[in-house]
Amino acid sequence: MSSSSTPPQIDLLVLDDVKDSILETLKSHFIVHIYKDEESLKPIASKIRAVATTGGMGMMRPDLMASLPNLEIISVNGVGTDRINLEEAAKRNIAITIATNVSTNDVADTAMMLLLNLKRHFRFNEDYLYEGKWSREGYPPLAHSLEKCRLGVVGFGHIGQAIARRATASEMEVAYYNRRPRSETSYKYIPDLIELASWSDILVLAVPGCAETDKMIDASILKALGPQGVLINIARGSVVDEEALIKALENGTIAGAGLDVFCNEPHINPAFLKLKNVTLQPHQGSATEETRQNLGQNMIDNLLAHFSGKKLLTPLT
Repeated sequence: MSSSSTPPQIDLLVLDDVKDSILETLKSHFIVHIYKDEESLKPIASKIRAVATTGGMGMMRPDLMASLPNLEIISVNGVGTDRINLEEAAKRNIAITIATNVSTNDVADTAMMLLLNLKRHFRFNEDYLYEGKWSREGYPPLAHSLEKCRLGVVGFGHIGQAIARRATASEMEVAYYNRRPRSETSYKYIPDLIELASWSDILVLAVPGCAETDKMIDASILKALGPQGVLINIARGSVVDEEALIKALENGTIAGAGLDVFCNEPHINPAFLKLKNVTLQPHQGSATEETRQNLGQNMIDNLLAHFSGKKLLTPLT
């Protein structure tokens, strides 16, 4: 998109860290203000017409949007909107854009990485080698194959479907749960979440974080998944009842879990760190140089489109 179409002197508030290259590009188009605290925001609040943020940060506090009376657009460097008051945004006609389908492949790869680590014991085996046990004790215990496993996907948007394609390549059987069946796919649709969990050897979560999905994976779902089942979460921590999950992992209700997201990030429940049947990542689903650059550029392009009177590239629908 041509920068010549951008009107000058538009004040933009940046709420979270972005790549230096993205920040420099923003500065070339906007008057950029980096959020520090409430006091420093007050003198400029009425000038702010746009917000650049991330899915994890959102709008931080419920009152932040209210403190920006001339806000026109919130451009999200990601796909999460669970920390944005969508109802208030709609009342005020504030446009919201997300990075639809930009991080899909990296997040799907992360789901498979977590799954492979659990099933093939990669981290355990690496420690085994580094500790010199291979030469002293022989080969480590056998792991488990993905072939012929049943993989259930909860949420079948872009990311869920990308995970399904990867599972199919590993010769797994795939079914999914969604608000409605997807006509564009031939994968098996199971409309009941407990039924999907009972059917699955592996349950992968790929739903957005919102009121509808809050703690949808509870003790009953984990029990249905069963003692040989594993849970993979690359969605949002809020989707899982973490206390129920920790108990299920401790007492063998399920075999293991691969988690990239948690409640109260980055201050995760320390009980997770004591478990031997988990593999954990610090919310790294989209954390590649390439995808973060593309996410940032998508955010910028949406802002430029808005202030040039053009159609938004990836509006929240």
